[in-house]
Amino acid sequence: MVNGTILVADDDRRIVKIVTHSLEQEGYKVIAAQDGEEAVRLATTMNPDLVIMDIMMPKLDGLEASQKIKAKVDVPIIILSAKDDVVDKIVGFKMGIDDYQTKPFSPAELALRVKAVLRRSKGSFEQKRNKEVLEYPNVFIEYATRLVRIRGQEISLTAKEFDMLWLMASHPNQIFSRLQLLEKIWESHYEGDEDTVTVHIRRLRRKIEKDAAKPELIKTVWGVGYKFEAPKQ
Repeated sequence: MVNGTILVADDDRRIVKIVTHSLEQEGYKVIAAQDGEEAVRLATTMNPDLVIMDIMMPKLDGLEASQKIKAKVDVPIIILSAKDDVVDKIVGFKMGIDDYQTKPFSPAELALRVKAVLRRSKGSFEQKRNKEVLEYPNVFIEYATRLVRIRGQEISLTAKEFDMLWLMASHPNQIFSRLQLLEKIWESHYEGDEDTVTVHIRRLRRKIEKDAAKPELIKTVWGVGYKFEAPKQ
C-alpha cells in the first residue's frame, strides 16, 4: 500500500536519489523536479500529498516556488536549505511552510519529519472537512451530512461517488489522474483497477450533469485525467 505521494524538488540529483530511496523504503511514491518551475507544474497537476523543496534552485528558488504552489493547491511543504538561515526560516513560516530541514541531513530524520507533517496535515484536513460546506453557483455539498444539491435538486450518491465529488470539488480546476483518484478514494495503486474510476466518473456525471455526454462540472483533460470545473455566475 502506498502511504502517499511525495514531490521532491532539488537540482542536486544525488540528494534526490538519497531522499527518494529513503522515502520509498517507508512506502511512499516519489516524483522529482529539477527546478522551481517544474516543481510548481508537478505540484499543481500531480496532486502530491507533500512537497520537499530545496531553496537554491534554478528558474525559481524554493521560496518563490512554494509561494506559487500554496496559492494554487493546499499541500504541506518542507523546505530544504544548505544554510541555517534564520531569515529564510522566518520568511518560510510566514508563507505557510510546514517544516524546515537544514542540509546536511539524515534521510531517516527527514522521513520522520515527513510522517509528522503528513499526520498534522491529515488531522487538520479531517477537522476542517467535518464542518465544511462547498458552495458554487447551483452546487451545494455538505461533508458532515453528505448532502449534495445540484441546481436546487437533492442528488443521491453512493459513498465512493460522494468521496470522488468532494475530493475534486475541494480542489476546483485541479487535475487528478485516474491513478491518483484510485489511490485517494479506494486506497489502491493497482493500475489495472483504473477502469473502476472511469465507471464511477460515468455514473457521477449521469447524476449531476445536465447532459452526461457534455459535462460542465466534471471535465475530462485528455491524456491526463479529470477535474472539477467550478461553475461561474
